[in-house]
Amino acid sequence: MGAYFDHAATSPMPEPVLQRYAEVLREAGNPASTHGHGQAARERLESARERIAAGLGADAAETILTSGGTESINLALKGMYWARRAAGAGPVILVAEGEHHATLEAAEWLRDTQGAELRWVGLDGSGRLDPATLSGALDAEESGSVALVSFMWANSEVGTIQPVAELCRIAERAGVPVHVDAVAALGQVPIDFHGVGAAALSVSAHKIGGPVGIGALLLRRDVVAEPLQHGGNQQRFRSGTQNAAAAVAFATALALTDAPDHDAHLARVRDALISGVRAAIPDAILRGADPATPGARLPSNAHFTFPGCRGDSLLFLLDMAGVSASTGSACQAGVDGVSHVLLALGVPAEEAAGALRFTVGPGTTMEEVDLLLAALPDAVDRARRAGTGNG
Repeated sequence: MGAYFDHAATSPMPEPVLQRYAEVLREAGNPASTHGHGQAARERLESARERIAAGLGADAAETILTSGGTESINLALKGMYWARRAAGAGPVILVAEGEHHATLEAAEWLRDTQGAELRWVGLDGSGRLDPATLSGALDAEESGSVALVSFMWANSEVGTIQPVAELCRIAERAGVPVHVDAVAALGQVPIDFHGVGAAALSVSAHKIGGPVGIGALLLRRDVVAEPLQHGGNQQRFRSGTQNAAAAVAFATALALTDAPDHDAHLARVRDALISGVRAAIPDAILRGADPATPGARLPSNAHFTFPGCRGDSLLFLLDMAGVSASTGSACQAGVDGVSHVLLALGVPAEEAAGALRFTVGPGTTMEEVDLLLAALPDAVDRARRAGTGNG
């Protein structure tokens, strides 16, 4: 028996999703073709798009299917920046600290090659972007100089949820469109695209048990963006053959997150994990927002730092015991270095080096938590004896 606590990287595909995915994969037809097979594929695709849009509080026409979160984020930041600059907006991009590397590196590319000016907006010690901080950052810039703002709905490492609607209202009053990276939040908090007032929002299916390789960018009807690639314009400003089977599976997975006990199960298992870790390792420090505060933290996330340990050592030792966890974002797995998220929260580098993220899913059991808690004390003891090195 093993224990899987890395659902934030990829959550296993539930059987109903797998079955529906396999069914549609067997069907022939390109959704862009005009013959019967093609039109049947298009009907499946558009039905899935409508269900995804409805589940996220958007219109189908605003729902651009992509290859995943990274493409969605790049489409939003680069496409919106180019369009805003062409319309006369200034070169400044405001990006919250501690963002996913898809956002950080896209913004840095715009800075390094397209003349953008980046302004990093600070977080508090829990990973929250205070509305007053964003307001101050906007006020510090000249009128019309800010092209766009980008921040996460929920932090992918420490799980802190942002006051999204309030942040979007602040930017809207300044006349600046907002991109929200909702990849980590999908399936765990209610997402209402129209309700929060964002200009663009990115999600990815494999975080909720959908297939790898399908995601969506929600782009408000009145928002203009330039394309990154050309060759068909199948979806507004995105070219490329659309994946009907993956879209159907995405819609199926999204519907499963509406199950009555979905979020409550995540929170129950996570809280048992947090209590168990604190009992087993009393000096372990929970990072991120207080899980006891309603709406402050993702129900699936428990992120700890373990004094005197290196996270990669703990990861290896737990893996040897059949427990899968993470030292941070999967996109940075295997990259030597301290979490930029924890550094943005003001955690000293020597403490941040001992980070471990546990994320649960709808199929996580209490038996898996017991397996983790049985293996953790020995792993921590051995990791401490190995030391933290000079990292």
